[in-house]
Amino acid sequence: MQLGLIGLGKMGGNMRERLRRAGHEVVGYDRNPEVSDVKSLAAMVKALDAPRVVWVMVPHGKPTRDTVAKLADLLDKGDLVIDGGNSRFTDDIEHDKMLRAKGIGYVDCGVSGGIWGLDNGYGLMVGGTKANVKKAMPIFDALRPEGPREESFVHAGETGAGHYVKMVHNGIEYGLMHAYAEGYELLMKKDIVKDVPGSFKAWSRGTVVRSWLLDLMAKALEENPGLDDVADYASDSGEGRWTVEEAIELAVPMPVISASLFARFASRQEVSPAMQAVSALRGQFGGHQVMTVDEAKELRAEAAAGPKTPDEARAKVERKEGPSARKPSKQAAKKAAAEGREAAEAGPSSGSGSTPRKGKGAAAAGPTSGSGATDE
Repeated sequence: MQLGLIGLGKMGGNMRERLRRAGHEVVGYDRNPEVSDVKSLAAMVKALDAPRVVWVMVPHGKPTRDTVAKLADLLDKGDLVIDGGNSRFTDDIEHDKMLRAKGIGYVDCGVSGGIWGLDNGYGLMVGGTKANVKKAMPIFDALRPEGPREESFVHAGETGAGHYVKMVHNGIEYGLMHAYAEGYELLMKKDIVKDVPGSFKAWSRGTVVRSWLLDLMAKALEENPGLDDVADYASDSGEGRWTVEEAIELAVPMPVISASLFARFASRQEVSPAMQAVSALRGQFGGHQVMTVDEAKELRAEAAAGPKTPDEARAKVERKEGPSARKPSKQAAKKAAAEGREAAEAGPSSGSGSTPRKGKGAAAAGPTSGSGATDE
């Protein structure tokens, strides 16, 4: 079967090679002339016999939208476009609408397998009409791993369903990766554990947490047991965000995937404004000493070495923020006491209830917010 393939990067180039090994004729186009089979998109279309099948494998968003728009002008009625990138499912609906108006078919295909797909094959999740999916099935069968089709391929549903399933797949991937990462950090911290890479490798057979991601983690630790010079800055490609957005839209509780996404956001901060605010608030309401940035760096350096016991960790913090760390002046103490008395006499900071000066405990004092009463 003939196929036009646009985008010959790490995945696209390997897909071209896998398809050729399976006996298919692939005409590839890439902006990089060193890897491209033809000089232009128009030349690629011209090299294909009608009815044509063209696979788009470029970055999601504007690059994909622009490529599909160009193909809409170059292709003919009866041709088929497959978007195999990581497009958002809502883009698929627009692409299908634009191409259908010209009699051109459209299939969205989520592809998983990364750089290993050349030899191992790719997991495929597609959306579109049965007729269009059937037209491209020889290509799908060549790309997926050997074995039962249903174990590596699914026609998930209507247009957009393929990329939607792939989006959720990537969200799950975020959660799995972070669970392994948290386990790694805990094992590295514990002094009685001497072989962390070996522990991960031992999980690769017979355990309930075995997976390909675990195999890759074990491989990474074999190559670099302490992950030396590996940045703790973690990027995200978009699918995790879209998964969480869909969870909010459909009211689906998703604490694990959400937390793993937010952890990546946190990894990009040298200083957390949120935690600065928490420290400042602890100082305001509890009288805790607010550490300076340099003092926090010192504690982090000590924490990296790992305290021998929880008590030792708490003692280190208390040395920095305990009452003896830096006692406030008498003038500051008098001012704080006066402000406290004024606040107590003023009553609640919100709501319509009043705070009487007599009574026992919170029940006698009334609610601190809202207009209802607090019963004993």
